[in-house]
Amino acid sequence: MSIEKKLLDLKTKKEQGLQGGGEKRIQKQHEQGKLTARERIARIVDPGSFEELDLFVTHRCQDFEMAKNQPLTDGVVTGYGTINGRLVFLYAQDFTIFGGSLSKSHAEKIVKVMEMAAKAGAPLIGVNDSGGARIQEGVDALAGYADIFLRNVLYSGVIPQISLIVGPCAGGAVYSPAITDYVMMVDKSSYMFLTGPKVVKQVTSEDVTTEQLGGATVHATKSGVAHLVYASEDDAVVGLKKLLSFFPQNNGEKPPVLPCQDPAERFEEKLNAIVPDNPNKPYDMKEIISLLVDNGDFFEIQPMFAPNILVGFARFNGKSVGIIANQPKVMAGVLDNNASIKSARFVRFCDAFNIPLLILEDVPGFMPGTGQEYGGIIRNGAKLLYAFAEATVPKVTVIVRKSYGGAYCVMNSKHIRGDLVFAWPSAEIAVMGPDGAVEIIYSQELKDAENKPAKKEELKKLYEDLFANPYTAARKGYVDDVIEPANTRLRLVKAFEMLAGKRDSNPPKKHGNIPL
Repeated sequence: MSIEKKLLDLKTKKEQGLQGGGEKRIQKQHEQGKLTARERIARIVDPGSFEELDLFVTHRCQDFEMAKNQPLTDGVVTGYGTINGRLVFLYAQDFTIFGGSLSKSHAEKIVKVMEMAAKAGAPLIGVNDSGGARIQEGVDALAGYADIFLRNVLYSGVIPQISLIVGPCAGGAVYSPAITDYVMMVDKSSYMFLTGPKVVKQVTSEDVTTEQLGGATVHATKSGVAHLVYASEDDAVVGLKKLLSFFPQNNGEKPPVLPCQDPAERFEEKLNAIVPDNPNKPYDMKEIISLLVDNGDFFEIQPMFAPNILVGFARFNGKSVGIIANQPKVMAGVLDNNASIKSARFVRFCDAFNIPLLILEDVPGFMPGTGQEYGGIIRNGAKLLYAFAEATVPKVTVIVRKSYGGAYCVMNSKHIRGDLVFAWPSAEIAVMGPDGAVEIIYSQELKDAENKPAKKEELKKLYEDLFANPYTAARKGYVDDVIEPANTRLRLVKAFEMLAGKRDSNPPKKHGNIPL
């Protein structure tokens, strides 16, 4: 065969591979409001930057007459490209070929780009749209999933891993996204569950729809599986790009620094009046965050799950910072099971990828009650304590108002290696609030008092003078400085600059035993 014919044959085969499952199946994908695998990749990466790998791979299954149908790519498009000039590796499952189901060959393609991403030190993005394991392949498909899971685990904390769920994700397919750092879902078109509605009905007699069982809203509000939910695939891609902009390429690098036009010395008078005089009156912590960070831009993670605590990314003087903040507007900012788990995982991600932490604290303690105790608040609260204590990145705390009890210890106090702790004049640092404390400390005086309400107010004032302020802790060195709220941004910019070269380490060990 001449070189001309060989080149023509190559062109024909490549065109065949680029057609996926064919025009009819592509049309059906579009009719469902979904993009094809290649359309998705084209939207994610910089124009013309994608280099596809393994276009010619086909499955090797001989059973159930599968040998008669061996389309190129085997239902997944893999390769690498750039996002805003930064290298990324990607795989996107192709629902037009065998419903995006996973075979051994399909899995091998994914494993290959995972290994390449780890060697190159670049983020991995998985675009999931799959009917699950290819049943015709039996245990080979399960082996393929396990091969992927292993790499997810090995490369966790080495390179950022992001899962974009744009269609079905069921059975074993959900565990790879669950191991990755961030799960992004598209509302009304993506879902995740281990067993579908039919199996649920058979086993538990429970009637449930696909959306009720594993839709994006369910995972964003109830399970906490989804970190971010978007109305469309295009919106999800915009969110993905912004999320990546806060990360380094790998655990050996620091996050990129962006140009900043927002003055570091910006003085915010609004902050001096934002905390109500009444210590029990709520306010919105998001307002404080927006006034502190560069250009008021806060990229919140899991906004609908455990909203009593806020986590997300922002910048100070162009540099990435992870923020954990109690939200007094919801449940008085108390720590409960879900809030502890949500924030602990976020802290560990930031620590793994050299992203400094800012903690904005206004917490009355841990949520009491049997529901919380039976749900494991001791174990889950310990996760957050463990995460902060283990973290070696720069950690700066600002106590805005309440810092009570065990929550004071847990929320990055000096005692668990917090680098700097600032307090506003409105800060109250104590074992518990004045009302409860007075009932315990002065129980006999109150019992003997002729006018109990008046006596209680007198004793509350005494307690507040002693503990419900930042100065007792400051005198002991537990608070590094009491600062004017309006000047907080400048103090934080200077703090993170000072800590930029921080070096800290943990004792040599295989790994710790976090209370899971």
